[in-house]
Amino acid sequence: MPPVQLSSGDAIADRRMDYARMLFDGGDLQAALELVEQAVELVPAWAAGWFRLGEYREKASLIEHAVEAFRKVLAIEPQDIFGARLKLALLGAEEVPEHPSSRYVESLFDGYADRFETALVEKLGYSVPARLAEMLVTAAPYRLTVDLGCGTGLMGLEARPMTKRLEGFDLSLNMIEKARQKHIYDHLAQADLSLPADRTRLISDGLVRHRADLVTAADVLIYLGSLQTVFPLVTELLAPGGLFAFSIEDAGVDEGFVLRDSLRYAHSEDYIRRLLDLHHLRLLEIQRIELRHDRGEPVRGILFLSQKQ
Repeated sequence: MPPVQLSSGDAIADRRMDYARMLFDGGDLQAALELVEQAVELVPAWAAGWFRLGEYREKASLIEHAVEAFRKVLAIEPQDIFGARLKLALLGAEEVPEHPSSRYVESLFDGYADRFETALVEKLGYSVPARLAEMLVTAAPYRLTVDLGCGTGLMGLEARPMTKRLEGFDLSLNMIEKARQKHIYDHLAQADLSLPADRTRLISDGLVRHRADLVTAADVLIYLGSLQTVFPLVTELLAPGGLFAFSIEDAGVDEGFVLRDSLRYAHSEDYIRRLLDLHHLRLLEIQRIELRHDRGEPVRGILFLSQKQ
């Protein structure tokens, strides 16, 4: 759950939610459920409380009741800041959305910014930026690199020695601020890759089209299902002969994309190959790797290096 709007504004309801979390962590799911139900009875318009109730009901295999709780979240918070629609899709109550709510992704990473690098690199063994850099170094130096979904600047740190100018774009302003503190980017700005209209943020304000000879997207596309907005943007950013280097979680299926329990998307190799062909990007290299670990298990992924024809 994104760390926003967690307090109900009612001390008794908040206390019951805290006790419920302690009981849940201790393995007493039924007692935790009862306390959360009491909490939302006290504050019926508490979206975070209903989301937690939906999660606990799902854990208890009370699927219909979990669906009811997640629908209540959406009724209270239509912008879907908690990702309730993704949960409904996983429970079979709605179609898998082409992408999550932008407010969900933004709030998720705004709250994650302070501990992002410690959690991802030190605890989960994240190595995508370094592995992409290995694919890119032979074609360096680059005149201009655009880092899509730059986050706190992990990919930027790898790209900086290889490029004269480095631009970063991200949906989360808190992540952008962390990247700014590294003093490695020449330009940083907010942009939403799921919105076609946000292409103007990356190709305006004095930043000309077809200007980049390298575009990177490290562990970014996993927060989008359909990539129909991303590939047109990349081809508009790239100069002829420019490179696009990116990672995906491997769906392990023949086509399309799937939503996983992690609330991230995985894509098939065939789906990516079709998009590359459609947008006149020639595949230069492909690598299958372990992207990171999640709940003690390796997450399989694919690195792609392509070139604008």
